[in-house]
Amino acid sequence: MTFPTLASPQFTQARLIGAAAILALFATHASAQTAEEPAAPQAPAAAESPAMALSTGEVIGDGQDGESYVGNTHGDWEMVCVRIPDEEDPCQMYQLLRDGEGNATAEISLFPLPPGQDAVAGATILTPLETLLTAQLVMQVDGGAAKRYPFTFCTAIGCVARVGFTGEEIDAFRRGARATWTLVPVAAPDQTVDLNMSLIGFTAAFNEVLEQLPQ
Repeated sequence: MTFPTLASPQFTQARLIGAAAILALFATHASAQTAEEPAAPQAPAAAESPAMALSTGEVIGDGQDGESYVGNTHGDWEMVCVRIPDEEDPCQMYQLLRDGEGNATAEISLFPLPPGQDAVAGATILTPLETLLTAQLVMQVDGGAAKRYPFTFCTAIGCVARVGFTGEEIDAFRRGARATWTLVPVAAPDQTVDLNMSLIGFTAAFNEVLEQLPQ
């Protein structure tokens, strides 16, 4: 069964056009009059230029703070980073997860965690809304022992599982060639869909994000 591909909605930013600015330019007539004797009429002053009545604003930033971008690529892993002013841009490992027919069905973002806890790395997996949540996610590395993870929540663009990996699992990723994530579609609860997570380049990518952790 072909699982629905992951939607990638494009958010269109509306451009506000200020077309209602009305420049009421009045010629100034210094026509002060007295009750006894009216002042002599004077020629109207030159109208103010419309360009002088408009503010062009003041630049307070480069407009790129907080934007995400793709940094280095290690094998099948991309480094997705966020611009942070006056700091090192934080990055996460990213990969699209494809089904057996090559359709991009889910995505994973993976990042290291500070020492002193059971999980040495965390990950966020996004799957289509048509995922059967009660079946959870099943992950297996190169035919090893399988492990099940629950979903955390769903949004308008898909369902999210936030998971943690132990040091042993990260070592398995370093040694392995492929991990398989198994989903169950709501439309066919008796079937499963396997998604490939390539481990090519995992070690180099993980080492790069690991360097960003505070020492």
